[in-house]
Amino acid sequence: MVTLGELGMVRGVECDAAGGVVVRLAPTYAGCPALAEIRADVAAALRAAGFAPVRVVTVWSPPWTTEWISAAGRRKLADAGIAPPGPVPARGGGPVPLVLGARRPAVACPRCGGRETEEVSRCGASLCTALWRCRACREPFEHLRGV
Repeated sequence: MVTLGELGMVRGVECDAAGGVVVRLAPTYAGCPALAEIRADVAAALRAAGFAPVRVVTVWSPPWTTEWISAAGRRKLADAGIAPPGPVPARGGGPVPLVLGARRPAVACPRCGGRETEEVSRCGASLCTALWRCRACREPFEHLRGV
């Protein structure tokens, strides 16, 4: 549906003189239970393509952000019924403002485009998604949470 590159997870690929390859991946979520499986799938695909040896390295800095999702990735998420995250608000230097209360911006329904939506559960099918419902078309959908 969406590639690791479109999600902005691939932070670098290097080939060496011996035909090996090193891929650097930034996880979308620090506690992502799928990270080991993603790393194994990347390594297996590279080996099947004839690369050896293969190393897949997890990089934590800079941390992944939803700004790294490409326009194509956002379109593919929406086409699959998953609302992509909105833009990350710009913030200047200095202290981080503390906002008390549940002030979440409206999430557009990926099916009908309606903005009258509500969060049903903070946890969706995976730890990085939340379950939402559209009041217009009454359909549930997942929303990839912003970082």
